[in-house]
Amino acid sequence: MQVDELQVPDSWVFTPIQRPDPRGVFLEWFKAPVFREAVGHDLVVKQANHSVSSRGTLRGVHFADVPPGQAKYVYCTRGAVLDVIIDIRVGSPTFGVCDAVQLDDVDRRAVYLSEGLGHAFLALTDDANVTYLCSEPYNPTGEHGVHPLDADLALPFPDDVEHLLSDKDAAAPTLAEAQASGLLPTYEACQAFYASHRA
Repeated sequence: MQVDELQVPDSWVFTPIQRPDPRGVFLEWFKAPVFREAVGHDLVVKQANHSVSSRGTLRGVHFADVPPGQAKYVYCTRGAVLDVIIDIRVGSPTFGVCDAVQLDDVDRRAVYLSEGLGHAFLALTDDANVTYLCSEPYNPTGEHGVHPLDADLALPFPDDVEHLLSDKDAAAPTLAEAQASGLLPTYEACQAFYASHRA
């Protein structure tokens, strides 16, 4: 498995080795020792989510209070999505920077984003299936969002796809509004939390 750190610090892309034969294909989409070597700690999974989305469905930008936050290991089992990770940690040297990785059933990559980073994805195909392993269960009082079409974020979604948002995501504040209201995690708190994992 090849592992590459993304432009947003504390996020990685994992590209598995695929072994095709006349019966189909086999791969390891998550491997704990490889993950630990790259990230510096184990992934403790407390919830596993699966979504099925029609083309144009845009989910996010989502994030959770830190601590405990919610780290995610995201994998597309069918179809294709454009997965976007955004540094929304106030005080981070890369605040506002984003990475976009196409996750699909061809290259079968996965991404991992640490607690405190923003996450969104756009379904590029109908019946796009996404599975994500989460470090914490869903906590409605500690979960927040930023509007994925915020012009200041300028996330690199393709122009030829009509966006379908939930009511909740459509009503989310801009990044500037979320920062002004104190919703965003701080870089300092996130770094301290990551250090506690590695201790």
